[in-house]
Amino acid sequence: MALVKWDPFRDIITLRERMDRMFEDSLSRFRMPEEAAMPTFWSPSVDIYETDENIVLKAELPGVDKKEVSVEVKDNTLIMKGERKREKEVKEENYHRVERSFGTFMRSFTLPVSVKQDQVKARFKDGVLEVTLPKSEEAKPKQVKVEVE
Repeated sequence: MALVKWDPFRDIITLRERMDRMFEDSLSRFRMPEEAAMPTFWSPSVDIYETDENIVLKAELPGVDKKEVSVEVKDNTLIMKGERKREKEVKEENYHRVERSFGTFMRSFTLPVSVKQDQVKARFKDGVLEVTLPKSEEAKPKQVKVEVE
């Protein structure tokens, strides 16, 4: 496991994102029907983990068309943007309850190590976006054999 320098601001940003999601979820229950039809900002849930070779991000994007998603790596930051559009088959006045979030989203993540930006791969299947970011050679763990005398 690689040692990562603790950055207190990263924890604050994560806390802010969770609080934003919590407030958005709780306030969406009290929206008026006309407000429910307006585009909103939502934030998909993600998992990020690390292997010896890669950093992998998995994001839940149910109901999002893969053409509406973009992934970019810039200055050691992964940026994911997209939009989930509201279905137009049902008239707004026929809704009894609207709990699903629609609209644009944008998430950015500071990567713990440098990656090979030209080899990033993304796969979208069953509403899950998986982004694989190969680590650069200097970021990969190295094993040194120690001779005991």
